[in-house]
Amino acid sequence: MNAPGPIGRTADSWRLFWTACCGPTPADFDCSFPALLARTLSDLTPEERHLLRSIALLDAFDLDLATQTAGLTHQAPARRLTERPLISENPYALWPYHRHRAIRTAVQDDQHSDDRWTTADWHQAATRALAALGDQWTKAAALAPSRMLLVACLRQGLRLARDHHLTGLGWLIEAAYVYTDDSVWEPLALPAPPDPAPDSPADAVAELLTAITRRQREHRQLTADRLTTVLDTGLLPAELTEMALYYRAKAHKDLSQNANARRGMQQVADADGRLAPKARRALANLARLAGDFPTALDAVPTLGWKGRHHRVLGDIHWSQGDTAAAIAAFEAGRAEAEAHAAAGERAMMQVRLALAVSFTDPTRADDELALAHQLLEGLDQRSNTLLAQVVALIKDAGTGDVTARAHNLRTDIETAGLPFLHRFVELALAFHHAVRGEDQDVAAAISRLRTLTATGDFAYFTDIAHFMAGLPLPEPSTTRWTKSETDVRSAWRCLVQARQAHLRAGN
Repeated sequence: MNAPGPIGRTADSWRLFWTACCGPTPADFDCSFPALLARTLSDLTPEERHLLRSIALLDAFDLDLATQTAGLTHQAPARRLTERPLISENPYALWPYHRHRAIRTAVQDDQHSDDRWTTADWHQAATRALAALGDQWTKAAALAPSRMLLVACLRQGLRLARDHHLTGLGWLIEAAYVYTDDSVWEPLALPAPPDPAPDSPADAVAELLTAITRRQREHRQLTADRLTTVLDTGLLPAELTEMALYYRAKAHKDLSQNANARRGMQQVADADGRLAPKARRALANLARLAGDFPTALDAVPTLGWKGRHHRVLGDIHWSQGDTAAAIAAFEAGRAEAEAHAAAGERAMMQVRLALAVSFTDPTRADDELALAHQLLEGLDQRSNTLLAQVVALIKDAGTGDVTARAHNLRTDIETAGLPFLHRFVELALAFHHAVRGEDQDVAAAISRLRTLTATGDFAYFTDIAHFMAGLPLPEPSTTRWTKSETDVRSAWRCLVQARQAHLRAGN
């Protein structure tokens, strides 16, 4: 039988691979896979064998990454290896080369070759690979930051550091902050660790980022529990301890465990580290949620861009029925986010802009909400995606199937473990029923709000529901507005009356 010509690099079949290398005979396959691998390795030059083992540590690679991981000074051996059939190429990928997973596993498990690597050899190569990934990301980020490269380097780097118990995590720490800074939550999708309990700093860092990203697809209580477990190990590098504290506090806030959230955020703010501005913003928001608007407003000038000052200010304004000021603040926040190329913050600002507009201008709200959904695409911001559905209810208040849609939304909120959003749903329903003049339904929404705000947080939503319907408060409110209560009452009642007039004009 004549030997076949070369096969393409995309072939995944071991039979085709062996046929391409040596030509098929029945005896070729009459051996164990390790023996077949040993025979294949013997056909490679020593440098190529060294390279093949080195790239077995990587999911994908380019010539630079392969050369640095192997500890070589020139690319020629890596280039020769990529021309072998056992390496596949995708010229459109970030790193164009990869080898079949079976090859990777077999090379790492090889116990037959005379020049097989020791545990120390694998550890040294993994250290080189981690450094090479960091070098590639650092140099690229200095020229033109790439989110795709950041996430790809994190995925490979975290796995290497975790699986090989590497130290020297410097660039991973910086990359973790860059990854979380803009609230764009691409899954890191790390394989399950051999031991689920973190037992090294690298394990703890991998679990930290996994917990933070998975919170967009898991109940927030699970997030809080996972982050508590990581913190309790004491293995996190000092620079990332505040990150675990901050995101656990955020999970507590989403779970309406606001006393725990305040303690966590205060701890981060007092440490005055990289996340202190965000923690101070969170404390201002927690003051607002407790109905202390003057304290929240006083904090705004101290926050700046890092503390998302426009977002905090807009939330203060719309809560008091001042939709024009809220819209201006959210538009300024969106523009600032665009200037900083912060896609996650821009999407959050757009959802809040749509929220403020939805109370006052349903027609414009359609456009703002459509843009919000467009900007949220691919960001995996679960709470903002659900909030956008609440905005749609407010936009449609007084018409259609708002009540049925609200019922379905409650189920999604419960599944997501974001109970704070239940208050927004009930506020939307209170607005809807007030517009329709359905007094009993308004009373039912107020009753549900009173139950949901029994701890004191978001209690001002109950006040707002009374204001919308033109009802007196049953007792003096503990809410501290930045305006008089009369002004806030009038603002909310006017929004209801404007919607009623809008609906009459449409008919």
